[in-house]
Amino acid sequence: MGHVQTVGLVLHPRRDSAAAIDTILRWAHQRNATVLGLHDEVDRIACSAVAVDPQELVERSQLLVSLGGDGTMLRTMRLAEGRKTPILGVNLGRLGFLAEVDVPDLPGALSAIDEHRHTVEPRLAVSTALPDGETVTAFNDIDLARIPGDHIAAVGITVEGHQFVQYAADAVIVATPTGSTAYSFSAGGPIVSPTVEGLLVSAAAAHSTFNRPLFLSLDERLVLDVLPTSGQLAVEVDGAVRGYVRPGDSLLVKPVPGAAYVVRLGQTTFYERARRKLRVSSSAEVE
Repeated sequence: MGHVQTVGLVLHPRRDSAAAIDTILRWAHQRNATVLGLHDEVDRIACSAVAVDPQELVERSQLLVSLGGDGTMLRTMRLAEGRKTPILGVNLGRLGFLAEVDVPDLPGALSAIDEHRHTVEPRLAVSTALPDGETVTAFNDIDLARIPGDHIAAVGITVEGHQFVQYAADAVIVATPTGSTAYSFSAGGPIVSPTVEGLLVSAAAAHSTFNRPLFLSLDERLVLDVLPTSGQLAVEVDGAVRGYVRPGDSLLVKPVPGAAYVVRLGQTTFYERARRKLRVSSSAEVE
């Protein structure tokens, strides 16, 4: 009997995951292990995994398997937030940054994890409390974004109690290293290794003279102040609108170290995935 006796599944809402699920169920059956899945997802695909609610899924699972892409991985990480349950990302379709293996590699990957031939990579999250008191957490980024038809995002960046810069932009982004390859990257931010601890602050389509991103230590207190010249802004959490802020509002943005743990098997590196996903070309030739 192996070490992993309960596997929890989190599925992409549309992509075909039948082959991957069958592989996991066969692997689990050979080891007398239990496979759990969320009620709505298990019912949708009519598989033999045991249907449970999200709380039971994360409480009972010794390993969580995300079947989909980066979006599914982010959802799995949010489900497992605050727990040390390892998360294995499996690609279904397009290449992602967070997934570790493709479907044909699943049996070997599961056995490697069962035999402790793997490592886990802690992932930093970022959180804030919305004006209504709700706390939100993101593994990629929290953004204050201009609402179409309204004024620009005018946001002051206060670090350690001192205002550093005022951005005027389409959006102001606070990203984790994991999120450095998402919205922050499209706004001109750097690619940051997920093993680095710090927060990226950047402006998308900046209208202000200063448009450079900042990289802050986890120990530095970061506050976003919505300035009087700003319009109402949407608070986007990993791309989903979770609330709104208005001129005069301030958000204290906090890092959450070790908020989730991602399985790494050493088959590829972050930089190999980044080169393929971002289509980084070879070094330019000097004529």
